[in-house]
Amino acid sequence: MGSAALVLVVVVFLIAVIITRTAIVVPQQEARVVERLGRYNSTLHAGFHILVPFVDVIRYRHSLKETAIDIPEQICITRDNVQVGVDGVLYLQVLDPQRASYGISDYLFAISQLAQTTLRSEVGKIDLDRTFEARTQINVQVVDELDKATEPWGIKVLRYEIKNIKPPGDVLAAMEKQMRAEREKRAVVLTSEGERDAMINSAEGFKQKVVKESEAERQSLINQAEGQAAAIRAVAEATADGLRQVATAAIIEGGSEAIRLRVAEQWLTRFGDLARTTNAMIVPANVADVAAMIGTALRAIDVEKPPAR
Repeated sequence: MGSAALVLVVVVFLIAVIITRTAIVVPQQEARVVERLGRYNSTLHAGFHILVPFVDVIRYRHSLKETAIDIPEQICITRDNVQVGVDGVLYLQVLDPQRASYGISDYLFAISQLAQTTLRSEVGKIDLDRTFEARTQINVQVVDELDKATEPWGIKVLRYEIKNIKPPGDVLAAMEKQMRAEREKRAVVLTSEGERDAMINSAEGFKQKVVKESEAERQSLINQAEGQAAAIRAVAEATADGLRQVATAAIIEGGSEAIRLRVAEQWLTRFGDLARTTNAMIVPANVADVAAMIGTALRAIDVEKPPAR
């Protein structure tokens, strides 16, 4: 009875071993590489699979998910011979489990070393001042080079990201001084430009003021001249109208006598005014000469009387 139980236990154990070696469940986004008698046989993807006991062996296991690996910090020399420490993160994915198993022994180590060498090469092509602004360019170049190298291994390099760029301490201090000097320079330039613009605006305002004042003065002179001309025209027209009326009155009947009377009155009025406004006055020795003077003036303006009707 004891031997029978032992045999039963052995049989159960063998059955369990056979089941574990033949019944395989592969999780989602994973793959198994199966060898049969030491040679590649198949690649098992997600699902339930049956293997041949003691003949088929699962040799490699791969995750088909996107994987991130850390690229350790390394010293790179820029084109202007400055040493900087650069590290990064690489994202990759296994596309072909068979080639990833037999194309290279350790693809993670190989890709990490290849990323470091490629990064040193790319950083050596640019100056220190451009390393910070050329991160995207460096990332793209590293991905292109790694993707070409890893294609035979069934690996797809998706992207590479630089985490840190660390220049030496003295270089950082020099860069900080340079940035401070650039800021001070920009401040001085902006201040001078502001002062220049203010002076230009002031000069432009003064110029416009002078122009406006000169235009106003010119318009004032024009207006004064036009007013004086209008006044002269009005006086001339009034004088002409008066002379026309006098001439018209002179040729009518009795007009000549009226003009003579008016002249005599004006002469006597002016003579009287002269006597009132001055202490000394020269008068004719013979008052009869006054009548002779009036007669002479009247003859000067004498007009031909119209013929009697």
